[in-house]
Order: sequence, then C-alpha cells, then structure tokens
Amino acid sequence: MSTPDRPESLRSALDPQLAARLKRDADGLITAVVQDAGDHRVLMVGWMDDEALHRTLTTGRATYWSRSRGEHWRKGDTSGHVQWVRSVALDCDADTLLVRVDQVGAACHRGTDTCFDERDLGAFVLDPTERTA
Repeated sequence: MSTPDRPESLRSALDPQLAARLKRDADGLITAVVQDAGDHRVLMVGWMDDEALHRTLTTGRATYWSRSRGEHWRKGDTSGHVQWVRSVALDCDADTLLVRVDQVGAACHRGTDTCFDERDLGAFVLDPTERTA
C-alpha cells in the first residue's frame, strides 16, 4: 500500500492474507495498544504500517511507524528500553492490534513505566452496588 508519506519502495513483506484482514486509517496505519504481558498494564499506544507489523511478527521486537518523523522505529534501539513481543492479536473490528510484550526499562519516552499517568480525569463512577443494566 502506498500513501503520500510512504513511497511504494516501502512495500511490506507482510503475509497477504493477514494484510487483507487489516482495516487501516487513511494513512495506511493501524493502532497498536501495547500491554505488559506480566501485569497486564497498558504501556503505550503506537502506530504500525504493514512493514512495522511484519518486522514485529518476524523479529520478536516491537517496531512502529513514527507519524512525526515519517519513519520506522524499533522500541529500545536508542533508549535500550526494549519490548520483547510475546503475542500480537487483532481486535474484532480488525482496526487495532493488542501487542503483549516483556518490557525492559521504561515504556514511555519520558522515562516512566507507562505512557499513562495515574491521575484520574474525574470520570463519574458508580459504586458496584448501584449498577443496573
């Protein structure tokens, strides 16, 4: 798949049957939710094109597409904070990947374990005893 940002020369070796199942955005990307395989925390959200997914599936290291830099990047190559892939699953709508990893070091580029902070945004939450269908 060619997009204005990625030339045809970046054509992927991703299995054509898998590629046919994916529902990508207008830029040819699919959302990747990254979860710690051990404690199940959501670590980060990234973006993959077909080539990034192919590299992730064939090398065991998480690879993403940088929307800001317009290039592939493999988690940990600069920081040493590697993501070793344990599994990759496609959601029911085929537009999001769940990438379960063994995270080495911080997942966030800001040096924290996860890209999500612990501060609640103030959502209204019912007590479990008050919940009805």
